[in-house]
Amino acid sequence: MYVLRLISRNALRHKLRTALTVLGLVVATLSFGLLQTVVGAWYAGAEGASNTTLVTRNATSLVFSLPLAYQARIRGMEGVTGVGYANWFGGIYKDPKNFFAQFAISGQSYLDIYPDFLLPDSERTAFLRDRKGAIVGRKLADQYGFKVGDTIPIRGTIYPGQWSFTIRGIYDGRQPSTNTATMFFHWDYVNEGVKKVYPRRANQVGVYVVRIARAEDAAAVSQAIDAQFANSLAETLTETEKAFQLGFVAMSEAIVAAIRIVSFVVIIIIMAVMANTMAMSARERQAEYATLKVLGFGPGYLALLIIGEALLLALVGAAGGIALLFPLAGAIAANLGTMFPVFHVAPVTLAMQVGAALLVGLISGAIPAVRAARMRILDGLRSIA
Repeated sequence: MYVLRLISRNALRHKLRTALTVLGLVVATLSFGLLQTVVGAWYAGAEGASNTTLVTRNATSLVFSLPLAYQARIRGMEGVTGVGYANWFGGIYKDPKNFFAQFAISGQSYLDIYPDFLLPDSERTAFLRDRKGAIVGRKLADQYGFKVGDTIPIRGTIYPGQWSFTIRGIYDGRQPSTNTATMFFHWDYVNEGVKKVYPRRANQVGVYVVRIARAEDAAAVSQAIDAQFANSLAETLTETEKAFQLGFVAMSEAIVAAIRIVSFVVIIIIMAVMANTMAMSARERQAEYATLKVLGFGPGYLALLIIGEALLLALVGAAGGIALLFPLAGAIAANLGTMFPVFHVAPVTLAMQVGAALLVGLISGAIPAVRAARMRILDGLRSIA
């Protein structure tokens, strides 16, 4: 207890210098946390993917569709316990700037594969019974003020025309990483409209989502599905849901890598600032350290005082940065809208912030501590002027 009091008093000797150092640590820790949260948001879709869900798409490109007839053949394959399908709709709600994900899905079979979409039974039933029905995520509903019963006009781009959907339910996410910024509606309804205007584009789906019994069978089932449709007019590429999501992340891999690098550069910079602060403090106290040695305190005790002070400053700064991270991340998430469907502070980010603070404290205090421990008493007493 006495050592802690001495360390805290040493830290408060130069209040302005200490305050500025802690402020720098707060800013650095906060910046590091925000940048890591942005990286986490980029990978949120992949991290939240189920290891028992596969995605089957056209082997040529995701732009090309697959025949509806593939569903029955996939469902009958060994290891498959469920099959759903979806089409990216890409419509516009009122204004082109109102962009959010919209999928035409196979209804019950699709929802069964995604149990993390929490929807009250009454709303699920209402959605399944209404061919023009739709469900939206909580984040999307909050952003645009959608309520159950509202009629939502969507102007089609991939599927031209004016479409109208009635919101029958609002779903929540079972996990913080669950995407609640998406709108789902019935593929059958869209397909009926396509048949009237573009008959040749009817009965086509964008992707199949396949649920398998065991995660370890993912590779075998994927190969079996692709072999089933080899040499057909629409060959398939089947991969895990996580791999499918990472394919989109790979398109912006350079940006993600740059953000990661910047986050660690911030820590290196504050480490240099902190090291300079501790070096200045140690130089000013050389006579005191020499006196302590005369009184019988060993080199380890001096090192404990210096490293303890560095750790105290680092942890106080980290605590301030972590405390500010949550409200700031919440404000950013609210303003980003659906740009990042999932934007939350992950536990691993907090652990990295604390770890970075401890590393900064240990490294910045290590060199002054070694010098103080090795300092000769006579040299320390000479510093009194």
